[in-house]
Amino acid sequence: MPSDPAIPIADGSLSIGSFADPLLVDPEPPLLSAVVEAYREAAPALVDPDLPALRSVADGSSDRDPEAAAAATDLPPISVLATSAAFESVASGFRPASRLAALCDADVFDLLTLAEPQPNALLAGDGAGCVLVGVAGEGDARWRRVGDDPTLRERYEGIVASADPYRIRTPSRRRVYAAFEERFGEAVAADVVRLLDPGPALAASDPVGPRIRAYAVGARHGAQDRILRRACEDAGLGSPSTFTRIKRRLIDAGLVETERVARPIGRPRERVVAASPLSGPPLERVADAVRESLEG
Repeated sequence: MPSDPAIPIADGSLSIGSFADPLLVDPEPPLLSAVVEAYREAAPALVDPDLPALRSVADGSSDRDPEAAAAATDLPPISVLATSAAFESVASGFRPASRLAALCDADVFDLLTLAEPQPNALLAGDGAGCVLVGVAGEGDARWRRVGDDPTLRERYEGIVASADPYRIRTPSRRRVYAAFEERFGEAVAADVVRLLDPGPALAASDPVGPRIRAYAVGARHGAQDRILRRACEDAGLGSPSTFTRIKRRLIDAGLVETERVARPIGRPRERVVAASPLSGPPLERVADAVRESLEG
């Protein structure tokens, strides 16, 4: 069973599960990140599964991931009413965005767009509520709980009801792995996940983004173009037409070549094959090799 997610506050920690039907209102990015991290620490198999956990579910060694399944039902669901800027800041890199996506996929987080900033960030539930004020702590940023107002959540019901959902455009690790494992098997799925988890973290501004990386892995494995584009779409990385443009870009940069694959019936298929600048380096050097060719 997952532990109870808690936010670090000046005099200890604040349990999110102690609030019935919790609502987080207008958190600044550090507070929102702290809440996501609290859920990750409580249920890493759900929020941030490693490759062994992803493999164990995909290869049938277990019917389901028991930790992730327990987390999806036992973690306290929370509604997050925040500005688009706060969501975008927290989801600016692939890995943090994928964690947020995992919580949304499991119906643990309900992301709602706040149109107008509020005077303070607050955490409220049925019958309890408090303001969260940032304070300078030792090490990580911490917050102070101020007040105890049982009517706070009720006061925001109208805003919550009319708020537009916020959609995370980055898929979770579980969705990415499952899509590529289903189409190509474990080796390709594992390489895609590894290339999306570089150190340092993959930033949104990186010119060799998740779409290019996923397609490059497919080319290194000699995937059929049509199936590769489908896998990328299933993974939530983009539409097939987006990956048609990426293929053309990689071909023009001398990174990818194509081969016709004859079939007994029907038109030949096209296979994408990594050229030497892409096929030669080890996986951890692939992004650098792609970047050098695209910028050269």
